[in-house]
Amino acid sequence: MDLETIRNNFKTAYLAVEYDRLTALINEANEMASSDPAFAEMAKDDAKKYEEMRNEVITRAEEILKKDVEEDDASPNTLILEIRAGAGGDEAALFAFELAEMYEHYAVAKGWKFTKQDESVNEVGGYKEAVFEVSGNGAWDELQFESGVHRIQRVPATEKSGRIHTSTASVVVIPVRETKKVNIAESDLIMEFSRAGGKGGQNVNKVETAVRLVHKATGLSVRCTSERSQQRNRDKALAMLAARLEDLEKSKSASTEAANRKDQIGTGDRSEKIRTYNVLQDRVTDHRIKESWHNIEKIFMGGIGPIIEALQKASNGEVTGNEELVTSDEEE
Repeated sequence: MDLETIRNNFKTAYLAVEYDRLTALINEANEMASSDPAFAEMAKDDAKKYEEMRNEVITRAEEILKKDVEEDDASPNTLILEIRAGAGGDEAALFAFELAEMYEHYAVAKGWKFTKQDESVNEVGGYKEAVFEVSGNGAWDELQFESGVHRIQRVPATEKSGRIHTSTASVVVIPVRETKKVNIAESDLIMEFSRAGGKGGQNVNKVETAVRLVHKATGLSVRCTSERSQQRNRDKALAMLAARLEDLEKSKSASTEAANRKDQIGTGDRSEKIRTYNVLQDRVTDHRIKESWHNIEKIFMGGIGPIIEALQKASNGEVTGNEELVTSDEEE
């Protein structure tokens, strides 16, 4: 077992201290055994006892670190879903709102919990950005491939000339591993409190329950308004921030890992155009696997199951059974 790993993990650092203490006692006992024959036998017994205790410390550290690895490999049941309007002005904001409703309908049908954490709404009722927490069995396994740029092509209701507009919205899906202890020092945070606003009664509107956290080193910020108490919003915001920090760290090698493990569905880069919703042709195309589905109205009502299933099969190297294949250049 690498002692540096034990020292650097906040869950096992205390065991490294105990290891050093026992090592010092072993050295003292061995020195006494060699320098003082009268106490040699007793010193050897002490050294053996301390050695057994040190081995138990190592065993305990290995168990903790092994559990950490197992938790990392396990699929989390909670995730953060962030949706932001991209190019296209009001149309992009309306599209972002429709995507949020699509995921909410799907989550409800799956029996998952879908909770709005924060939102920024524009004048026409669309989302400039919105953050949701999705939790339930299989949530991450099914939604992990939704990260990327989504694009819609349609004629807006306000377009008199009938010209087709193209608008975009970005989706980010971040896993939240609830079993992990959040380890962010208070000194690394800027904490702000405000009124949550919106629906929820007097408590939500008049008491400063909303919490915004800013991580000084990275500039990452999160805001949580879903809970009725300041403390619970703070705890949830802290968990969300921890998830984003972990995601930021992992994103450095995400492209390489994706090339090795999931090359059929792209790199997962957030700037990557992954899907087009063509309203006039009643067609949704996922450009990573070059497959299309019809009945956009049903899809926006949460009927994205076939798309998710096809992405999961592609990630596992399976051949999907979609009859219509469309190249990624067809709808440029």
